Amino acid sequence: MAELIVFKEGGYRYIKAVFQYSSGVAAEPGFEIERARLHRPLPLAAGFAAVEAHLNALGRPSTAFAACELRSAAPFSEQGFRDFNCEYVRTLARWGIYKDELNPVARTNVCPVYGAPAEPALYAFSYTVPAPKSKRGTFIIAGGGEARDGAGSFAERTVRRGETTIEAMREKVRFVMGEMERRLAALGFSWDDAVSAQAYTAQDIGALVGAEIAARGAAAGGLAWHFARPPVIGLEYEMDVRGAARELVI
Repeated sequence: MAELIVFKEGGYRYIKAVFQYSSGVAAEPGFEIERARLHRPLPLAAGFAAVEAHLNALGRPSTAFAACELRSAAPFSEQGFRDFNCEYVRTLARWGIYKDELNPVARTNVCPVYGAPAEPALYAFSYTVPAPKSKRGTFIIAGGGEARDGAGSFAERTVRRGETTIEAMREKVRFVMGEMERRLAALGFSWDDAVSAQAYTAQDIGALVGAEIAARGAAAGGLAWHFARPPVIGLEYEMDVRGAARELVI
């Protein structure tokens, strides 16, 4: 069963996952989540500086930072992914968010096939703002690919690893859809509450969008398909889901 933890300093709760990210966040009573997309992605250091400036302008503490969306040059090896994450969490620790290998921040990190950045970059971020009379719950579900939870390497845990036939992709999509639904339910939501859903893959999933995604209620607001790969070599499909109160471009 998913473990929920309230991050009081940020005004949100999260699904405990791994040291590099949580599986999803939802605003606590009295707050709601906004999302800001950068007009052009910025290298990570500059992107984090932009986050600080934006939160300062809103009068919000750095601990209000609840989710981010990254873009990387190419999929990492497993060790490369860990090395990147160890560096990434340094900023979250400085902001008073990451402590004792507990990370409340939800994250999506994918690798565009075209127009990839030269180095990891910040694409978008989400944060909490006060909302005493919020009309609906707001949330961000972190990106998730077709690797099962548990011990072992990504290679050992990946659904139909190394296969990209339509039937293999169907199994991958079904697995990831199930994981998105599990995370939504853990935070108290369903597809009915989703404002948008995103798919990330370089494989042709056109024939699967209807029966495997829209038919399950995941595309009421459309499906944004980003032609990008998940962040670890060997993964082929990733999704995330958003239910922000509002979204802006800065």
